[in-house]
Amino acid sequence: MTSHFLSELLSFLDGLPEPRIVMNADYRIVAANAAYLREFAGGEPIAGRFCYEVSHHFKVPCDQAGESCPLKLSQEAGAPQRVLHLHHTPRGDEHVDVETTPIRDDQGRIAYFVETMRIVRQASSRPAAQGLVGRSPAFVNMLEKVLRVAPSDASVVLLGETGTGKELVAHAIHEASAREEGPFVAVDCAGMTETLFESELFGYEKGAFTGATHRKQGLVEAASGGTLFLDEIGELPLSLQVKLLRLLETGTYRRVGGLEWLPADFRLITATHRDLRAMVQAETFRRDLYFRINTFPIYTPALHERPEDIPLLANSLLERVDRKSQRRFSPAALYWLTSRRFSGNIRELRNLIERATLLADGEVIDVPHLVDMADDIPAALPSADDAFRLAEVVDLNSLERRYLEWARTRPGSEPVSLARQLGVSQRTLYRKLQGVRGA
Repeated sequence: MTSHFLSELLSFLDGLPEPRIVMNADYRIVAANAAYLREFAGGEPIAGRFCYEVSHHFKVPCDQAGESCPLKLSQEAGAPQRVLHLHHTPRGDEHVDVETTPIRDDQGRIAYFVETMRIVRQASSRPAAQGLVGRSPAFVNMLEKVLRVAPSDASVVLLGETGTGKELVAHAIHEASAREEGPFVAVDCAGMTETLFESELFGYEKGAFTGATHRKQGLVEAASGGTLFLDEIGELPLSLQVKLLRLLETGTYRRVGGLEWLPADFRLITATHRDLRAMVQAETFRRDLYFRINTFPIYTPALHERPEDIPLLANSLLERVDRKSQRRFSPAALYWLTSRRFSGNIRELRNLIERATLLADGEVIDVPHLVDMADDIPAALPSADDAFRLAEVVDLNSLERRYLEWARTRPGSEPVSLARQLGVSQRTLYRKLQGVRGA
């Protein structure tokens, strides 16, 4: 590839608004456009440096440090590849959606790679006053799925325990979609009666029933051009599931008391803490509705699946609920919070922190302020002498599964440390732990 062609490529990239760099197959940066230098390099020149050195401060390529490397993947596939990374920036660590595209020479051989960076505005890897917060492998895995599905109009179902922040995830999908400028309308399906469901979702005409003194806009109409979020859809009775299915299949609805069929224009996101597949088998949830809403399932991890995020979440929640500014947790308080198992997940953690802010008079929230209000929150960690034991001979797969389940609850077994102790990468460890949870 001629230097003239490379010069034209760099000139073209420099005019683009998104940060981009050009690299060779050895991970070395050939050049960067103005947007990249401004967003990621603080204006400093980076040509000649390794991409993993600049973005991660690694001494080896990402794929050798337990991360997915888009350059390596693109090189192997001969096609563009996307991954979600945690990058160093002048502002601190940020979630970045990275897409790497191979550039071929006149003979069709890959000569360079163009890497495009898109900062994820819907989530923070640092304490934040609002939105999604996290940096653990479980959180990043969820966020990557959010970014994959957001640009489409595919129906999304959010699964996971109560209190894991499903509505925040639904908001993030909406904000990252082409419907961002449209409304986000949330509906709680729990306790919905047939009359209430129809009048709330579809609205009603004047005179449709006693007390209907004017036409009322339904939430389906209110969500036009945006996103309709149906929370706790597993609580919806079968009789109402039929009405929802008809709406989704026809894309039309009628106001209560009305004759005219109206077009619906919304992106559907649903959420539940229930096992919908089991409900389908038990015939308490319609099979056809299940497959209609289950185009793209996303699992929202529980707190015990992302314990390394608890200090980050605690500081974020403190900023959100504390009436006094600039207060902080003591290191002992953060350690204590990390050592607990919150059955109510983020919602329970938030409640505990808000209560602690009312008990603390000074600038520091310490362990006693938390313990006084948390007698019912069990410790997540076993005692130090709780050795790994088996009462019977088991197959090797079961042995590994049981050992990992035991090892991940040990003190000091956050993913980085545990991966090092086990002699595997963090990504390999995460995959194995996913297998433990899915068993």
